[in-house]
Amino acid sequence: MNELHNLSACELLALYQQRVVSPVEVTQAVLAHIEAWEPRLQACYALDPEAALAAARQSEQRWMRGEPVGALDGVPTMLKENIATRGVPVPLGTAATELVPAAQDAPPAARLREAGVVLLGKTTMPDYGMLSSGLSSFHPLTRNPWDLSKNPGGSSSGSAAAAAAGYGPLHLGTDIGGSIRLPAGWCGLFGLKPSLGRIPIDPPYPARVAGPLTRTVADAALMMGPLSRPDPRDHMSLPYQAIEWQQLARDLKGLRLGLLMDAGWGTPVQPEVRDAVLAAARAFEAAGAIVEPVSPWAERRMIEGVDLFWRTRFHIEMRKLPPERRERVLPFIRAWADGGAGQSGEAMYEGYSQTLHLRAVTVAATQPYDYVLSPTAPMAAFAAELPCPTNDVTRPFDHIAFTLAYNMSEQPAASINCGYTREGLPIGLQIAGRRFDDLGVLQMAHAWEQMRPAQRPWPTVPR
Repeated sequence: MNELHNLSACELLALYQQRVVSPVEVTQAVLAHIEAWEPRLQACYALDPEAALAAARQSEQRWMRGEPVGALDGVPTMLKENIATRGVPVPLGTAATELVPAAQDAPPAARLREAGVVLLGKTTMPDYGMLSSGLSSFHPLTRNPWDLSKNPGGSSSGSAAAAAAGYGPLHLGTDIGGSIRLPAGWCGLFGLKPSLGRIPIDPPYPARVAGPLTRTVADAALMMGPLSRPDPRDHMSLPYQAIEWQQLARDLKGLRLGLLMDAGWGTPVQPEVRDAVLAAARAFEAAGAIVEPVSPWAERRMIEGVDLFWRTRFHIEMRKLPPERRERVLPFIRAWADGGAGQSGEAMYEGYSQTLHLRAVTVAATQPYDYVLSPTAPMAAFAAELPCPTNDVTRPFDHIAFTLAYNMSEQPAASINCGYTREGLPIGLQIAGRRFDDLGVLQMAHAWEQMRPAQRPWPTVPR
């Protein structure tokens, strides 16, 4: 048997059912592993061993009676810190936030508790979730366990670092421009950005979703059942569907796959990333899929519009803060938001119009294909201390060229590991589907998981 902290949720649940191990043993093993890793990784916020062990003991009793409370009973789980949990402050990654305990669980936290998870605590994020980085004015610098000199990505930075390091099998992030898929790609994980509204969240916002970050597709599928259950607090949520999330087998023959290797803007794809994604496309082709190149559909003017709209929105929100709190925000974020100062209503309207234009052209360009393959990011993980790969506040989005469009179009998209650089850093393959085909994206990722070459061992605690 693998060490307990390395076991998947599917494996743990089978062992619980057989009474081979208990949730208490597993929780103790995971907490000990976190204690060994965390001084170097800094992925945790509000880790609560006492509450976790109490929940594990309750789960152990349920399993002994043969009465698990839900589909995830006893599985160690961590949530990104912007997903509220009752009694825990939600700093949003920034020192500017007043630390007021949350009054109630947000929908994803509530659904996972109902499913019986053992909640270990929360994971870190950068200021307001507006960086693809583990850099924060509130949390210590979060690092990538594959190489501690590198960035885990973000904004679900702690979730990805923790999942790759073995802080339990189930992690939940959020994504508004790539914040699940980018760290999944840079940390060698599976990360799903579901269709907008598939997983109810609070507060909802256009393009913002919650989704799983796990080591295996099957574990993410396990999470989707509870997470997709309805919650009236999300006024943008989809009608509930009783989807068979664990039906992951899929025949690839005859599927029409688009292959997007040039996003039309942003940082050029590095050769090692290009080669790994092309190799994955050839494997799908060998399995019977029809793979066709896709011409880029996005243009920089669209992204500049999105950037302007978001800058202006953040500038307005930050202007509401008292000066002493505003000064605590990460300087890079302050400088970025300042680019929205003094914008006219007409300029902001035009910027927002570009988000709708990007949505329309993305849906139209991808409609002819069952799924579209691409790199998750044009490069592998970058230096840990940087706020983004460009380190340029005037071009902060150049690395999200492959991910951003699917947030605007509300389509499901996932990242899954497809290779490694010469230095041993993971490379992400993005798989995007048509709107609402979340299960299909999971099935395609599962198919790749079965086809891909053997994966390297997960990172271990440095000696």
